[in-house]
Amino acid sequence: MIEKLKQDLATGTISRRTFMAGALAMGATVSSASLLVGEAHAIAPQKGGTLRIGFTQGSTSDTFDPATFNNDFMLATGYAVFNTLVELAPDGSGQPDLAESYEASADAKTWTFRLRDEATFSDGKKVTAADVIASIRHHLGENSKSAAKPLLKSIEDIKADGDNTVVFTLTEGNADFPLIFNDYHLGIRPAQADGTIDPDTMIGTGGYVVESFEAGVRAVLKRRDDYWKKGRAHIDRVEILTIADPAARMNALLTGEVDLIDRPDLKTVHMLKRNPNVKLHTQDGTLHYVMPMHSDTAPFDDNNVRLALKNAINRQEFVDKVLKGYGKVGNDQPIASSMQFYNDQLAPRAFDPEKAKYHLKQAGLDTLNVKLHTAENAFGGAVDASLLFSETAKAAGINIEVVREPADGYWSNVWLKKPFCTSYWGGRPTADLMFTTAYAAGADWNESRFNHERFNELLVKARAELDTETRRNMYFEMQQIVSDEGSTIIPAFGQYVSAMTKRVHMPEKVTQLWDLDGMRFIERWWVS
Repeated sequence: MIEKLKQDLATGTISRRTFMAGALAMGATVSSASLLVGEAHAIAPQKGGTLRIGFTQGSTSDTFDPATFNNDFMLATGYAVFNTLVELAPDGSGQPDLAESYEASADAKTWTFRLRDEATFSDGKKVTAADVIASIRHHLGENSKSAAKPLLKSIEDIKADGDNTVVFTLTEGNADFPLIFNDYHLGIRPAQADGTIDPDTMIGTGGYVVESFEAGVRAVLKRRDDYWKKGRAHIDRVEILTIADPAARMNALLTGEVDLIDRPDLKTVHMLKRNPNVKLHTQDGTLHYVMPMHSDTAPFDDNNVRLALKNAINRQEFVDKVLKGYGKVGNDQPIASSMQFYNDQLAPRAFDPEKAKYHLKQAGLDTLNVKLHTAENAFGGAVDASLLFSETAKAAGINIEVVREPADGYWSNVWLKKPFCTSYWGGRPTADLMFTTAYAAGADWNESRFNHERFNELLVKARAELDTETRRNMYFEMQQIVSDEGSTIIPAFGQYVSAMTKRVHMPEKVTQLWDLDGMRFIERWWVS
């Protein structure tokens, strides 16, 4: 009840006098009730202050080209400096951001987005349909390597209907189309005279401008006094640092060098729990850990080899020893149990060395020797997870050589390039977006080079299907295919864990899709 009173006072639902009376009635002393008033006011968003962040990821090859964004350093920076047409709400639904509204034709093939009159870039220019069209077309070029390209491939035409309206015509219906525009690659940039964007521009519509930027090392952001979105961008100044080493990251938090860190080492997170000035934040959601195998490269081009490896990993040990209980076992398909169309009928895949041996035999092998490439910044505990897998696989006659790669450059030099590595996904808001981004044939981020004729057919059909039950059956089958025939091991779904000082505050409900409020925390959170 005290927490409810604090929330009501923070939001202005009750007065200070009513709060004090209620707290005293519950047994609080006058002095303790006064302290609770202070805590309640900390709940309400406050303007001002500096937030310093220590991120696991960041690369010296980072740029402001939105097509290249692939780590948390740039996601957080991008969402702070640029707005998207749509943002994901805490309940998982899409809500207008730069768009004021959007609506579909009856067949969901034509979508009309109306832009906000008040939205401006940091140079004072009003946002127009031309800016939206140029920003989206940047990802659709013939030579584009943007991970957003497969999400947008169904767009047949984009046109302006006046300065404030954009009309998208699709090749097939897509009931989930607006949610695509929450994607962090799709922040809106100003159009140039030739109808393109400057991919390196730092001029955005967001609540922050870039004061300084050193790729993969440090970014300093300053709040815009003229930000058009009311009730957002509370913090005056934000400093983002890359601190790849987990021990150094934790020490930076404990010594006050930073106020917030992502992905604390779960082996030592208990030390943070003991510190009275630090609090942990955990989020359930769509985060999952993966070990992609290139399905077009021997020996992974044989599904029996892939099944042998899937049966040779002890998933519960992964959850217990690597995640320290902050997660649950996975089943080699990426749709989380919290998502619509999750297939709850898939039998869980247990650790079974004998079944692994059977599949090796079916592949004509008695033993298997493979290299697994990893680095600590692939995900927290990735090296330990790889070593654990190497140990358990021995019981099946599988020898896994763990190759520890440099953390810097891992996402540029190892991921997508080595035939067997460790990675992770924050997930996507819908089954279609998850499958389209990471499993569609030819997608730039199809990290396992998965290409399955029936899956590809279902992916297109399910996207356009408007009957919910038919659509569910299609997504159920797709999850079965990926689990049984896919080339990605998904041992576990994890909770997002972050740690921060008690001066960092957030809304009561946050977006579950990605870490730190869907990576929009800079705009949504505040400090006291």
